[in-house]
Amino acid sequence: MPVSRPPRKSERSESDGLSDRSGTSTTPPLAFAAVILANVALAFGPLLVRMADTGPVASAFWRITLAAPVLALVALISPARPRVPGKGQAGLWALLLIGGVAFAGDLGTWHIGIRQTTMANATLFGNSATFIFPLYGFLVARAWPSRTQGIALILAAVGAGLLMGRSYQVDPRHLVGDLLCVLAGLLYAVYFILMSRVRTSMPPVPALAWSTMASIVPLFVFATLLGERVWPDHWSALILLALGSQIIGQGLMIYALGLLSPLVVGLALLVQPMVATAIGWLVYGETLALPDLVGVAMVAVALVLVRRGSTSKAVAKSGDKDDG
Repeated sequence: MPVSRPPRKSERSESDGLSDRSGTSTTPPLAFAAVILANVALAFGPLLVRMADTGPVASAFWRITLAAPVLALVALISPARPRVPGKGQAGLWALLLIGGVAFAGDLGTWHIGIRQTTMANATLFGNSATFIFPLYGFLVARAWPSRTQGIALILAAVGAGLLMGRSYQVDPRHLVGDLLCVLAGLLYAVYFILMSRVRTSMPPVPALAWSTMASIVPLFVFATLLGERVWPDHWSALILLALGSQIIGQGLMIYALGLLSPLVVGLALLVQPMVATAIGWLVYGETLALPDLVGVAMVAVALVLVRRGSTSKAVAKSGDKDDG
């Protein structure tokens, strides 16, 4: 009987690292809290983009450029290793570079879309990675969603529809902005996929620092080619954008990517439209109707289900090992 070749170490580390986070292992409380806080911070991004007095892509450039030195300094003084990909890790450099370019494309297209469509449309389409990234996780794990995961996905989809459906506007004037936000959501999913692979080999802060630096040049070139105003008169919105969205928001997100399943990370993105709804109520005086509240509740239940489901499976596995 022929014996199959055992998988190489690199193959095992990549597939095992992602399958371990596919929903069958425990959800660390700290990482879960981090991904929720990350999305709360990121939800304020569209508001700050509209407040900035530069072009939309230029605001993305400053978000990245102002954050890069801070992230590099934190990575330098942090005890976490490795700070830099080692010899023979050209693949890791490629993931960081392509991830940074994908993120630059995501930010550039999304920031343009934010100014060409409604806030609701931008938030809805810009977070289409909600369902793309979990699908990637199931494909890598070569497994169908469990019953609990399936229920969570259905609840999240219906909840998102209720949350955004009332404020969504089908308008030909918003078509270009809507399409740009859809493209941004796809690029965001690519960024997540690449950075989740980076996180199997590198701590969060160095990973974010390198990918952030890889985004600077593409965004500057993009803004220049579009003829945007790059230099601002007022820095407050851009500084808050760099601090809240890149350093805090993406910093917590990249940390969580290394510890949580794609399903949990993907569904947690729906926290952003939840917070956006609250911002609309507090800042713009938008009224909250029953569908909004039901949508928030359904998304919250979906997040509880994916967290409790993964934790209960881990406890059951631990019990089996103890019995053995």
